[in-house]
Amino acid sequence: MSTNTEPVQSDATVASRPRPTWWVKLIAFAACLLTLWHVGASFLWIAPYSALREIPTQNVLASYMLPMFGQSWSVFAPEPINGDYHFNVRALIEKDGEETETGWVSATDVELSMIRYNLFPPRAGIQSSEVASNQMNAYNDLSGEQQAVAALDFDEDDWEDWMVRSFDKLEGDDNPDTTEYMAAEHLATAYATQVAYAIWGADAVVKVQYRVSRQNVVPFAQRNNPNAQRPDPTFSTTGWRLPIEEKGQSREDFADVFRAQFERTQQ
Repeated sequence: MSTNTEPVQSDATVASRPRPTWWVKLIAFAACLLTLWHVGASFLWIAPYSALREIPTQNVLASYMLPMFGQSWSVFAPEPINGDYHFNVRALIEKDGEETETGWVSATDVELSMIRYNLFPPRAGIQSSEVASNQMNAYNDLSGEQQAVAALDFDEDDWEDWMVRSFDKLEGDDNPDTTEYMAAEHLATAYATQVAYAIWGADAVVKVQYRVSRQNVVPFAQRNNPNAQRPDPTFSTTGWRLPIEEKGQSREDFADVFRAQFERTQQ
């Protein structure tokens, strides 16, 4: 004869268990919705383009995924990442009544030093590479005439409107739309402005210039050749620009992070 030794819960014990309050249920429900949205948005962002992307719209997806959650399949075949982008900045500074051109500073090298040998790399370590990639991709889509315009100095008030008008004056059907390039130009100049302010001081900087380069890795066919060398870098040629700052930016916060890391790389 067997004896059941498991404790038996009475109805009173079950009834005495506390039930989740309404705000706990609300938080759990919101967390589930957020998780579903994040998984769905990530899927739509990574997957090949389809009409499904227009359900939340491409702009909504981009504003959510970038810059914190941006990702792609570009590390895999058939077209893996095969080159490095660099973002360099210099400035025209005024000191003691004299204007002087600084040397070039690689913002990319400064940022990469934040994540090299770091088990918990900050997101700030890849910003310049993303800015450089977007700018060069947009630059390469321009015609030769448009690239010549981008190489000019635009260092007067309302220079972006002046630049757009310069593009519009070009004749010919072989000149593509420059909307995408102007967006990349604006972002690159704004980023160069923050780098210049962080290094040389906002009060001293008169205008800035950035230089984007890309250098491919050793071709796959030459991977076993000990004498193989990387191809020469390519550049997007741009001129001097007046500084740009976005609303809500904190030059002090940017400078605290970037300048401290810049000084470490100079030691």
